[in-house]
Amino acid sequence: MAVKKIVIALGATLALVTAANAADLPRRQPVPVYPAEQAPIGKMPIGKSPVGKAPIGKAPGPVGARY
Repeated sequence: MAVKKIVIALGATLALVTAANAADLPRRQPVPVYPAEQAPIGKMPIGKSPVGKAPIGKAPGPVGARY
């Protein structure tokens, strides 16, 4: 009876390790298909959105007299 439990436990452990190892195998990624004109290099509008432009949480600038 004890041998049967050990064999079942070893079999389950082997199956788990095999599945985890198969999930970690590297796979070839497909080559991205770009339009025929030109690859999209440098086309992202980085810094064009108003996110992070407002002075939220920053101290106000120096207040000068207006004469």
